[in-house]
Amino acid sequence: MFIRSASIFLSLLCLAGCGGTSDGMLIPIGEVATPGRRIDMLVATIRSSDGAQPGQMFTGERNGELAFADIAVSVPPDSVRQIGEVQWPKTAPGNPATDFVTLKTDRINAQEAMARFHKRVAATPKRRALVFVHGYNTRFEDAVYRFAQIVHDSEAPVTGVLYTWPSRGKLLAYTYDRESANYSRDALEKILQAMAKDPSVGEIAILAHSMGNWVTLEALRQMVIRDKTLPRKLQNVMLAAPDVDIDVFRQQLASIDAATYKPPITMFVSQDDKALAVSNKLWGGTARAGAVDPKLEPYKTQFAKAHLNVIDLTDVHDGGRSGHGKFAESPEVVQMIGRRLASGQSLGENRSGLGDQISGVAMGAAGIVGSAAGFVASAPIAIVDKSTRDSLGDRMEEMSNGASDLVRLPTSNPRARKAEHAHEAE
Repeated sequence: MFIRSASIFLSLLCLAGCGGTSDGMLIPIGEVATPGRRIDMLVATIRSSDGAQPGQMFTGERNGELAFADIAVSVPPDSVRQIGEVQWPKTAPGNPATDFVTLKTDRINAQEAMARFHKRVAATPKRRALVFVHGYNTRFEDAVYRFAQIVHDSEAPVTGVLYTWPSRGKLLAYTYDRESANYSRDALEKILQAMAKDPSVGEIAILAHSMGNWVTLEALRQMVIRDKTLPRKLQNVMLAAPDVDIDVFRQQLASIDAATYKPPITMFVSQDDKALAVSNKLWGGTARAGAVDPKLEPYKTQFAKAHLNVIDLTDVHDGGRSGHGKFAESPEVVQMIGRRLASGQSLGENRSGLGDQISGVAMGAAGIVGSAAGFVASAPIAIVDKSTRDSLGDRMEEMSNGASDLVRLPTSNPRARKAEHAHEAE
């Protein structure tokens, strides 16, 4: 039991990657002029607000009803930041000249949320909305900042909608998060249907990462089962590093492919994704969809049958990181895809051209990869935050049989180091 607990803990460390330091970061500084760019987003969530601390708004616990918010974030000028990074303030609320800073956090009801969405999307070029569904180990405030980066770094003119499901944002809450993903699919379906029925909407694109792919695929599958089709306004579905059992993934695709109408679906894979390799072990050795080699059988035939567009980023190097966040660490790839979305092209159009461009990026990746700390998502498909969160301190209490005494984790997170040193002093 001792060895098994330590092994599980080490595995979960590898899966960590969707978090950051975020205490108090959602305390708004007000509607003031800043030197950077303002990003507005509408938020839909079934997280609970009970017990939320100031600047947190929502917790990682589940709520039976959808809640909504209208949030604005200031992204610092490009001259002081690198694409693929979130500039976290050292202390809240931060400096707008150098940090991501929250400008407003309005709690609104469903009617007001739809009214604001209707107004914004009507004023957006091509009336396009982008929905982001984050992955495992993501606090509410982390998802907000990361989605602000998606919209900013993609340079795609979109109305941003963040769908954030109840993730506790803790390393050892993987199983809780997975059940929360199951819990969250109905609410996502409801949001997508409401958006599609809005006459102001022209196009909808979805970006899902890691465990968020499960929420997304299940919502789409349910829509097809119920309606025999998907909304025609849904123009792009992007599945980044899906943490989904490949056999289940194949069945989900088959259900969706039976729709009278379905949009182009693009999946981004990488065989050197260490996080998905660990997930493979945790789930009994079954391959994860985001880590398969699409050139090999049976995947090649299965994906072709499902009309799935697959982009393999295995050769895009990430500077020795986990491989789970290559979109975040290759600004050229991120912007390349963002430009295609901005032009209204699906990622399935002229795929060979896109693949050639990505191959070119891979060849020079050593010089391209930024020094980004990484985070949940960098636009339009940037994926993970590699910084370990404060929950590293929690691991000592949650580990059983003293396994935590066996593990020492090097980290660049000063809060995590402080927690670890405090434990060692005990």
